[in-house]
Amino acid sequence: MSAASAPLSCAQVDALLQPLETARCILVAISGGPDSTALLLMAAAWAARRKTIQVAAATVDHGLRVESGQEAAICARLNVPHAILQWRGVKLSTRVQERAREARYGLLAEHARAIGADAIATAHHADDQAETVLFRLVRGSGIAGLRGMEAVSRREGILHFRPLLSVPKADLIAFCEAQDTPYASDPSNDNPRYARTRLRQLLAQLQKEGLDREGFLRLARRAAEADDAIAAAADDLERRLGLETVDAAVLFSAPVAVAQRVLARRIAAAGGRGESRLGLEKIERLAALLREARTSGKGHAANIGGVLIRLTPGGHLQFAPEPLRRQPKENES
Repeated sequence: MSAASAPLSCAQVDALLQPLETARCILVAISGGPDSTALLLMAAAWAARRKTIQVAAATVDHGLRVESGQEAAICARLNVPHAILQWRGVKLSTRVQERAREARYGLLAEHARAIGADAIATAHHADDQAETVLFRLVRGSGIAGLRGMEAVSRREGILHFRPLLSVPKADLIAFCEAQDTPYASDPSNDNPRYARTRLRQLLAQLQKEGLDREGFLRLARRAAEADDAIAAAADDLERRLGLETVDAAVLFSAPVAVAQRVLARRIAAAGGRGESRLGLEKIERLAALLREARTSGKGHAANIGGVLIRLTPGGHLQFAPEPLRRQPKENES
């Protein structure tokens, strides 16, 4: 066993799981693979040492692989309650892994509430983070997307922790082997039908050219630092803008990335949806059109994400949800 894949020590595990100290009950998502199996082993031993934290586990059966029952056996050995959550949604032929992931998080959050868990822990690791950054880079993501997955987030009112984002997959495999605990391999990980599989192969090629996993993790860290700086500047700009209408001159006196962030925030707030769902290219195009219209003293109107954005000739921006469309009556043609 190489030094790069040595099993994690007890002190290292304690440091990784330290953000979960405030949880009362942690729901660990397990799939039978080495990543989630290692996380379950870590969490169970870590919680036992503290005696005040409970651990439960759940497997989402979304029909994309054959369930072996191995997860239940490991949980029984660890005295950890285990549930299999069935995804009964319609299986579509496009965006299969993305839709399965969305359904998985929804089921996990629902089960967490049912058992009184206040945190969900998933086993995303350093290799997953590198793939995520590459995936978003290929898709043309902005600086916010290139920061990768967050170690701590909130999903449907439940805290979501990813404590292993700094840990390579090889170290998790080594941990399972050191604990003499079997794990499964997901055949979908090698299926070229899925974008993640193809990107994994691309990562291997990029590594030969010097852009390895650590390079993508470094990119994610630097993107997070830049994104935090933009967010702080946007906070400062927001304090100088009106609540109901926005002075476009003040808005566009800021650097373009900061002005775009404020625009996205206002549109998201008016439309009741997340900023990330608006589309960066739409925000960039809108900002350019508004800046040009303000400079020439013209008005401008646009609709993004169900929000009407209006720039008056006087240079004031207004944001409002688009009115609901009246449904035609049955006898109307």
